[in-house]
Amino acid sequence: MGERAAEPLWTPSPERVRSSRMHEFATVAANLSTSGEGQPESTGALDAAALHRWSVEHPDTFWRTAMTELLPSVPLHGPVLARGEHMADVSWFPDVRLNVARQILLGGAPETTLLVAVDERGRRREVTRADALVEVARIAAALRSAGVGQGDRVAAWMPNTAEAYLLMLGAAAIGAVFSSTSPDFGPDGVLDRFAQIDPTVLVAADGYTYGGKSFDRRTELAAVIEGLGTVRQVVVVPFLADDPDLSALPSGAGRRPVLWADWLAPHDGEVADFVPLPFDHPWYVLYSSGTTGVPKCIVHRCGGVLLNHIKEQQLHLDVRHGDRVCWFTTTGWMMWNWLASVPASGASIVLYDGNPAFPGPERLWDLVESERLDLLGVSAKYLDAVRASGYRPAESADLSSLRTLASTGSPLSPEGFDWVMDAVGSGASPDGLHLASISGGTDLCGCFVGGDPTLPVWSGEIQGPGLGMAVDVWTDAGAPAAIGERGELVCTEPFPSMPLRFWGDDPDGSPDGLGPRYRAAYFDRFVGDDTGDDIGDVVGHAVWAHGDFATWTEHGGMVIHGRSDTTLNPGGVRIGTAEIYRQVEQVDGVEEALVFGQQDGDDVRIVLLVRLATSPDGTAVALSDELQAEIRRRVRTGCTPRHVPAVIVAVADLPRTRSGKLAELAVADTVNGRVVRNTTALANPEVLADIAAAVPSP
Repeated sequence: MGERAAEPLWTPSPERVRSSRMHEFATVAANLSTSGEGQPESTGALDAAALHRWSVEHPDTFWRTAMTELLPSVPLHGPVLARGEHMADVSWFPDVRLNVARQILLGGAPETTLLVAVDERGRRREVTRADALVEVARIAAALRSAGVGQGDRVAAWMPNTAEAYLLMLGAAAIGAVFSSTSPDFGPDGVLDRFAQIDPTVLVAADGYTYGGKSFDRRTELAAVIEGLGTVRQVVVVPFLADDPDLSALPSGAGRRPVLWADWLAPHDGEVADFVPLPFDHPWYVLYSSGTTGVPKCIVHRCGGVLLNHIKEQQLHLDVRHGDRVCWFTTTGWMMWNWLASVPASGASIVLYDGNPAFPGPERLWDLVESERLDLLGVSAKYLDAVRASGYRPAESADLSSLRTLASTGSPLSPEGFDWVMDAVGSGASPDGLHLASISGGTDLCGCFVGGDPTLPVWSGEIQGPGLGMAVDVWTDAGAPAAIGERGELVCTEPFPSMPLRFWGDDPDGSPDGLGPRYRAAYFDRFVGDDTGDDIGDVVGHAVWAHGDFATWTEHGGMVIHGRSDTTLNPGGVRIGTAEIYRQVEQVDGVEEALVFGQQDGDDVRIVLLVRLATSPDGTAVALSDELQAEIRRRVRTGCTPRHVPAVIVAVADLPRTRSGKLAELAVADTVNGRVVRNTTALANPEVLADIAAAVPSP
């Protein structure tokens, strides 16, 4: 699999460790773990392994401590959790009441910046916490006037703007449930999501821009309105035009669309009223990618999501009071919801809307300089694209404010790690750049594994498990995998940001009390029955199987090899797709690759699709015999002979979801003659037919 790095890419200085929130928390934990009659108070901090072990072996103490240390303004009463027989049957802090909008807005002084919103056209808007409080009060009052109450849904089909963020806070202030998706989705994709949850209010922009082009969405908005019969109020936020014409939008049944400013004007002077809500009250509905069918509507609880986010942000990514944090995301990716929680820690967020590579690869790095970002979050694919462009951020932008660069969305290759530390880290914060590769998902609106500012960064490795997350890697037999052994990423104990349920997935009468889609998504892989029956070598209960193919490393970190459902299995040997991508995308002439398994009788053969580079004269690089031989050689030597593709095919483009992830399952289904159940989840579904025609039959 390639040689292991002999030395870490970065090791935090002792001063950096001591100043981190993680070290501060580890010191508190050391005192708690040694407290007891006759036990002296600890004078040090638990190391990372001991801290994680304590956090999962003593969940009540850990999560209570996390609340008191990270969200100190929330009054605590009663137990931490009430457990039923099944892992998912759990209630967190059942006696606690809070309002997440209040925690976010009042997380810093009124005069401090809550958010900065920037778009690719150069427009910039800065909003203080005091100004946001006024706006949220108006929005909450407007929602109430539209008939929105606790538990009702507010849907946003919006670019990543200040209005979208403030709308979410207004909904949360009154206990409504917020759900959003990005404006590049077509009407079918929007209705696949919003129509399932019966929203009361729909807020949408008149359009959006991307890559310097404007996209008017009013025609599509009309179709969305027609498909949402429960909507009582439609609000349009001007984005392309200052005063867009709404006359062509449906206005029947008392649902006359209004502009954002006109909707809020009657509520000037309102005072914010934050409704105290149960810790497990629903906050968001998020959506699965929808590439295997109609998207799952994942209902997330307010207290659990906020607590888990604050833990990740303050401890694992060292977000501090006064920091400025940006994660490049749309409103349709869970990282938008993750970013939304940051101000509860006293930090400011920077929203960016548009193409991160427009007008060139320097765009986000210029944003680091202009906004003095302390943390920038991006996808691994974005970092790969910047690396391939030849642009070196540290040589062109002032990155001296940047302490942390975080990456998620797909595995970051060792070469990606090395490039970041060389091309970005060399110009970052004087005490070094913490490169934090993190992994989790929409299902938990957070991370299972991620960064640790007190530990070294090793090339190609995620640093370790999240605190409070009983994460492990299991073999097919349900036994813990050895270090270096591949298996399924699992979580064996409850965590606060587990979904409450899937919308519309009613319990089917089984003893576990779950809906069938929820159970199938997470708990069918290692079934158990919570009565002590064996699962392979493990006496156990149902555990969360996350669907990632992973390995523990000798440093206590983890490598994610790809999704389990896209893991290749030629000759019965499981192979992660990320390993092949790492090798292929280093070959000169290859821009991007996608690998999948094609049925070949009773076996599977590996097919590699490659999108080739363009030559200086504008022609595409040819997939010559020599290039194919180099690809196979690289895979054979960098991986194993079993990884070598049986077939290599050049294609003009590769299908991807609207969040930019390669759609491996859609390709495998198309080529193998299976129905692709939801092409609206794809940004470019038209390429599937071209790929099917290009791949030869076995």
